[in-house]
Amino acid sequence: MPTTQHSLPGLNLVRLGPWLTEQVAGAGQNLTARLLAGGRSNLTYEVTDGVSTWIVRRPPLGHVLATAHDMAREYRVMSALQDTAVPVPRTYALCSDDGVLGAPFYVMERVAGTPYRNAVELERLGPERTRVISAGLVDTLAMLHAVDPVAVGLDGFGRPEGFLPRQVRRWKAQLDASYCRDLPAADELYDRLAADVPPRSAPGIVHGDYRLDNVLTDDQDRPAAVIDWEMATLGDPLTDLALLVLYQRVGTLLGGSAVAPDAASAPGFLAESEIVERYAARSERDLSRFGFYLALAAFKLAAVAEGIHYRHLRGQTVGSGFEHVGAAVQPVLDTGLGALKEYR
Repeated sequence: MPTTQHSLPGLNLVRLGPWLTEQVAGAGQNLTARLLAGGRSNLTYEVTDGVSTWIVRRPPLGHVLATAHDMAREYRVMSALQDTAVPVPRTYALCSDDGVLGAPFYVMERVAGTPYRNAVELERLGPERTRVISAGLVDTLAMLHAVDPVAVGLDGFGRPEGFLPRQVRRWKAQLDASYCRDLPAADELYDRLAADVPPRSAPGIVHGDYRLDNVLTDDQDRPAAVIDWEMATLGDPLTDLALLVLYQRVGTLLGGSAVAPDAASAPGFLAESEIVERYAARSERDLSRFGFYLALAAFKLAAVAEGIHYRHLRGQTVGSGFEHVGAAVQPVLDTGLGALKEYR
């Protein structure tokens, strides 16, 4: 369990206190905090004045890839979803002034819930509860993709036109920006993806990193809040479903790691075919090219993992477990190449 401190990397509580008092009604300035998550994505802190508690999110320290840690993006999409069927934390304030914490950040509600990541955590609950939790995960994703972006004020939030080709190019650029070794399989996967992009489908809100530990589950086994929206955009929602399935494959392959959790290996968790079928029953989207989406998900995950590996080599990650991330990149790329032969 993280320990509460008055000073943490990336969080200057002396500067945060006065800003929080001005922005959030009733907030005090004498703050303590603990780091909840750090290094893999945005840094997440639980901050309290002794009476109330909030969550503060900011980008990671050190090397940050362009567009990868946009605080305003996370804040805007959660704010837009406040009154929909999709459970999200309530947002309080966004700070674009780097002078407070050295980077943009925002403050949101602390939602009670568990971000289940590992199979052992679900095994304690038993297969029946695990099945309910995984079914709720899929149903919530379908609800998200059913939201009309224009109706919730997200028109212009992303560029749905050319989304898939742009994703292929984007993750190639992210790999190039984190270059520290040759990855021939990444080059092959990129070439094959770029050469055979499916036609454009109806756009929707894309979470960008949808998985069980990015959903807080309450004590009734219901989704309490979808979190970690740093990659959210408007585009092809099947990229979310594919990434969810890919995390399940990679988590099983690697036995759980900093790259992919293994929660889906727990007895009772919906099998891959059940996940796809359950989503398909709640959606009218064409899954005939799902192999492409799985391969794109693998390319994306490999790029993210290589970025983490790059930062770890330079001592710019916060937390533990990053020393093994680099070794996971090749198996993820191999999974992507294999996925291109599926769903034909």
